[in-house]
Amino acid sequence: MSARGDAGWEASLRALYDGHAPVLLAYALRLTGGDRGRAEDIVQETLLRAWRNLDRLAQDTGPVRPWLFTVAQRLAIDAHRARRARPTEVGDAALASVPGLDELEPTLNRIVVTDALDSLSREHRAVIVETYYRGRSVAEAARVLGVPEGTVKSRCYYALRALKLALAERGVTT
Repeated sequence: MSARGDAGWEASLRALYDGHAPVLLAYALRLTGGDRGRAEDIVQETLLRAWRNLDRLAQDTGPVRPWLFTVAQRLAIDAHRARRARPTEVGDAALASVPGLDELEPTLNRIVVTDALDSLSREHRAVIVETYYRGRSVAEAARVLGVPEGTVKSRCYYALRALKLALAERGVTT
């Protein structure tokens, strides 16, 4: 039994599987709370580790099953700890409730524009809000803001340039 490809190794592994896999699966099912997929993974990994340690297991005079059960238990504990360390996975039903990009795009656009407007000076922002968002004429905006109409026009011109630059910095192209 010098190479793992030898018939003796294969026979030993087959005997190991035939003699212990059903009992090991039942044990793994208890360890995983009845989750057959996880239990089968534990059995597979346990038997793989047994195959890797066939030399040592063949030399031991004691029974192999306690070693297999110990390995399976440790694998189950490690898997449980790994699952607790990650966020819980959500099913398809939960993902279906998440809005699509078409539904989110207007909201995302408002967020970007609001952020860009917040980067403007108070005077420039006020002119943009009065003329574009509230739909006031230059004369009405001048009256509300308490500044001359020429100032509203000038601020509007520079505010739009600054807004265009702020949007470009945020990846919005015109």
